[in-house]
Amino acid sequence: MMAMEYESNNWIWDGVYYCPRLFGGLMLTAALLGLSTTYFGGIGLFPLSYVWSDSGIFHKKKCEKKRIRVYMDGCFDLMHYGHANALRQAKALGDELVVGVVSDEEIIANKGPPVLPMEERLALVSGLKWVDQVIANAPYAITEQFMNSLFNEHKIDYIIHGDDPCLLPDGSDAYALAKKAGRYKQIKRTEGVSSTDIVGRILCSVKDTEGGGDHTSTLLNGDSGERCHSQRGQISQFLPTSQRIVQFSNGKGPGPNSRVVYIDGAFDLFHAGHVEILKKARQLGDFLLVGIHTDHIVREHRGMPYPVMHVHERSLSVLACRYVDEVIIGAPWEVTKDMITTFNISIVVHGTVAESNSLLPGETDPYAFPKSMGIFRLLESPKSLTTSSVSQRIVANHEAYVKRNAKKAQSEMKYYEEKTYVAGE
Repeated sequence: MMAMEYESNNWIWDGVYYCPRLFGGLMLTAALLGLSTTYFGGIGLFPLSYVWSDSGIFHKKKCEKKRIRVYMDGCFDLMHYGHANALRQAKALGDELVVGVVSDEEIIANKGPPVLPMEERLALVSGLKWVDQVIANAPYAITEQFMNSLFNEHKIDYIIHGDDPCLLPDGSDAYALAKKAGRYKQIKRTEGVSSTDIVGRILCSVKDTEGGGDHTSTLLNGDSGERCHSQRGQISQFLPTSQRIVQFSNGKGPGPNSRVVYIDGAFDLFHAGHVEILKKARQLGDFLLVGIHTDHIVREHRGMPYPVMHVHERSLSVLACRYVDEVIIGAPWEVTKDMITTFNISIVVHGTVAESNSLLPGETDPYAFPKSMGIFRLLESPKSLTTSSVSQRIVANHEAYVKRNAKKAQSEMKYYEEKTYVAGE
């Protein structure tokens, strides 16, 4: 009898839990009408439950809180942990994050040619753990038509942007319409990194890969040695904190019977090739552990000016990837027996595309032990991208930019010389 009474009262407690205000209102109404509250506890319970259960007043889905959808857009060229942190903050302002990736054509028209084409930028954004949906070829400026599309078709509640100004070529605010509509929210910009800063690091001194992979550095386009030396000494303004690591981390370890996959590398200038190989590695097990080599190891094997990003910056970029469960910050070059035992590693993998697979004089194969155990596997890299190839694109873009400006300056000078000559006549 007690069991039957408990079951029959479930609809009441569901109502109290999921719709406290509605249920409270009913109770108040009952009190005003002079009905005893025991009416809801048993006397007359059947008629009420019969009537209201069919109408669905207390159905959980009817009272669930609406999921807030937020939108953030950007070029996301040279994706770094600052972009990742911005999207993390944006996701925290809602339940679902939709990200617009600006088209190549719009970037060219407003900022100049992007380093990464749309396909690669989409792979990077889609690979972030906080992103739920991606809109390709988004406009640079949020027009009224596009804003209505966001609100009506994509059910966006708020448009998000950082606290840094975003101005169009005519000087107007790119988010003016969203602000006017009262559907705009702002996040804090991540200090210590920017795409411009990263480009500056590369342009200052970049490895010449066209000369057979030697370890020499090339100064570009009139940058003085003194300036490059200064920038190398201040390669990053990023100050890592334990809080930031926690914010980027999943906070979960592998289960007792999980198949742990291990992959290591520099993961410098995190790009689409990294995302794809990490995705492929994750598919081989239940938990993906990524080893991020120290700056010293990367520099020792690749020479100056690498790594472009220091170990904490690279670790955050990798940790932001949705396929990664945990990272080892400053992983050793060699995969040892102790590492495999400590982290319960089931399989060690390495991609076929890498900056350099050559060993230093007297150096042993870093994968010798996992190979002897039969747990090493070489993965076919889905993309041929490398940090060096991305760096060379930046150099090529910069050289084209310098030539365009020089040509423009010459044309303007010729125009004024001719004008002065005619005026002199």
